Parts: sequence; C-alpha cells; structure tokens
Amino acid sequence: MSRLRYTLLSIRDLIFSFGPLVVLIAALLWGAYWWLQPTPPKTLILATGPEQSAYDVFGQQYEKALAAYGVRVQLLPSDGTADNLELLRSGQADVGFVQGGSALLQRSDRESLQTLGSLFVEPLWVFYHEESSQRLLNKPVVEHPRDLRGWRIDVGTAGSGVPNLFKQLLDANGIAPAELTLSEQSQTPATMAFLAQDIDAIVFASAPDAPMVQMLLQTPGVRLMSFAQARAYAARFGFLTPVELPQGVVNLAAPLPPQDVQLIASTTSLLARDGTHPALLQLLAQTAQDLHSPAGWFNRHRQFPNLDNAELPVAAEAERTLRNGIPLMQRYLPFWLANLVDRMWLALGLIVALVLPLSRLIPPIYSFRVRSRVFRWYAELRRIELDAEALSPPDAKVIDRLIVELDQLETQVEGISLPLAYTDELYTLRHHIDLIRKRLRRMVMPELDPAQTMAP
Repeated sequence: MSRLRYTLLSIRDLIFSFGPLVVLIAALLWGAYWWLQPTPPKTLILATGPEQSAYDVFGQQYEKALAAYGVRVQLLPSDGTADNLELLRSGQADVGFVQGGSALLQRSDRESLQTLGSLFVEPLWVFYHEESSQRLLNKPVVEHPRDLRGWRIDVGTAGSGVPNLFKQLLDANGIAPAELTLSEQSQTPATMAFLAQDIDAIVFASAPDAPMVQMLLQTPGVRLMSFAQARAYAARFGFLTPVELPQGVVNLAAPLPPQDVQLIASTTSLLARDGTHPALLQLLAQTAQDLHSPAGWFNRHRQFPNLDNAELPVAAEAERTLRNGIPLMQRYLPFWLANLVDRMWLALGLIVALVLPLSRLIPPIYSFRVRSRVFRWYAELRRIELDAEALSPPDAKVIDRLIVELDQLETQVEGISLPLAYTDELYTLRHHIDLIRKRLRRMVMPELDPAQTMAP
C-alpha cells in the first residue's frame, strides 16, 4: 500500500512539473491548427453546365470521385463558361469549368481566381441538316462559314460563351450577324428544335464525351461542318487549336464520320476561387489526373491535364500534383491523416524545436518541487537556532520553549511525503533538527558530554 502511495505521489509531482510544458504544447498546436486549418470543408460547390453537356458529365464524375474521400460535391448547373465565371466571382461556387480564351476573363480575375490546369479539348461543333444545305445551297455539304448566310442558327445561351466565340468567327469571315437568323436557347431545347428542323443548324462547344454530341454525330441526315481553314483560325485566334475528327472514330463499321473532319477547339480549364481549401485543390488535381489523362479522340495519353498556356495563376497544389503525382504519405495513409501531416509538419517541426530546449528544464523543476517540501522547513529551523544564539546569558525557560518548538517541527516533518528517491533529504532534515535540539540542551546544561552533541 505504501509503495502505491509513493508511486502516486511521484506521478502527481511529474504531472505538476510537466503541466506547464504540456499546456504550452497544446496551445501551440491549437494555434497552428487554427492558423493552417488543415481539415478541409466537407462540401465543395462545383459550377458545371447545361444538362447532358460535357461539363455536366464530368461534374458527376468529380462528385463520385471526391465522395470516396468524404467530400460532398454540390453540382451547380449553369449555362456554361460565362455563367460559371460569374458564379466564381460572386462566391456562389468554389470551382467551375471555364472555356479557355473566352474573352470573358477580367483583369481582377487574376487576383481572385486560380487555375488547376487545362482538362480537355472542347471543339466548336456546328451541326446542320443535310436537307437544309440542299435547300439553301443546292448542295448537301457546307464547305465554308460564308455558306451559312441566311440560315437559322442557334448559338446557345450567352452564359455559355459560344455566342461570343461564334460572332468572332463570323466577323473574321466578313459575315454580319444580321445576315443570319440567330437564336440563343439552352442546349436541350435548342437540340429539340434542331431535330424538329425548326432551325437549320446548331452550334455549341463541348467535349466529345457529351451525350448530345454523341447523339447528333449518329443522327441520320445530320452533318458536322468541317473547318477547312482550321490552322488559319488557330493562327488568328491564339486560344484556338486545330483538331481532327478522324474518319470512322464514332463508328468504324458505318463509317462515321464518313471522312476526316477539321475542327477548331479551345481547351477547358478548372478554375478555383481564391480561398478554396488547399486540400480540396489537391484532391481536385488528383481527380483531374485520373479522369482526363487517358487518350481521347483529340488528345494523346497523359496530354491532359496540363498547365500550358495558363491564362490565370496556377494553384500551387495543382502544379505539385501534376509534377509529382499523389503525395507519398497519401499512398499509405488515409487522406485526412496524410493531409493533416502534410499541412502541419512544418509547424510541428517548429514546435519541437521550441519545446526540446524547454523540456530540459523539467528534471530540475521536478527536483526543486520535491526538495522544496523539505527545504522550506530549514527556514523555521534556522529561526529557532538564531533565537537561541540571541540569548545572552541563556534563559532556561526560553530554551525549553524553543525545544518544544523543535519537537513540534519534528512532528510536522515526520508527516512529509516524498518519493523514495528523495527520502535522504528528509532524513538529513530530521538529523539536523536533532543536532539543534542537543545544542539547545547543552546551552542550559554545560555538564553534558560534548560528544553527545556532535554530529554522527
């Protein structure tokens, strides 16, 4: 039982000695955690695009991928690029798909937005009815944009950015918008109107993965306009790239398309609002690598995502992910733990560098705390001794009173509890009390043998 008592006593002293350091470490860790905010939010708002568009399809894929890490992606449908930019600027969306070279970026966007890289090629698709071409041009194929004069064409909503792009192409070909009958409907109603032949052609920009593109490419009587001067358009407009839709890529047996089709395309980037949590940016960049690195109709394997021709500052997390891949710790640890270590390791290093020197003070503090239980009684012992020395000549009554005080002091000292390693301090104090007692008795009884008052 006594052994347990001494053990608990030592533990109590250790707790009180280490307590200030533990409190300091906890305060530093809390401060670093509050400052760095290593734990990302559980919800991310992604601005996508019209229903059944490539933006919508990819948005659903991002939603599924991030759900595996416990992040809920809230998809925010829009009309496309222009709408997504406004949603990002207003803070209604955290990230969004934006078509490159949309001419909608503002100078202030460089301060508030950052890019995670270009994800995929987004050709400009101009689908038309062969019957409309035969009726309006007396030939089944539209060979040049100028052939579209007098046509009824839907160019999509202003929020998609396509009307602006298409009007730039018309202007480059010397065609005034008034020479065509242009409408701006959302993608689904426009497609329905097109299939009903209420309009002659439909224009939109999208990746080939979009269900609408796949459907129109395989619809009988619908043709895709080829831009014979695709390289010239790319040279004229720096944000455009010439791409080729190979013969038979849609259906080798048919084949569809029946011949190679020259197209012009821009690249779509994933933009993030400044202030989006770095861990989420890292997850998005990793997901982008998984989703967009396979070879496609218009790109080689691992051509995307890339940071070529970035129009906005590149997020550091995206650059690091595209350069180094998945972080080493994340390959072996759960994402939340790997992210915590990755975000906190520098702060932890600084805390360790600060705490190590301070930890050397703990043993002296512990020793002082334990020994102080004994040392404080020496002040009382010294007072009694000085009171006796002040007597000249010695007064027997005063000496007797001082001896009684010594006996009381010894009784109190016997109640002191110390760890076993420090009991020698207690015995030394009791020995010194006994020495002073003998000295006081000798002052009133000089005939006592001096040897009895000597320290053993």
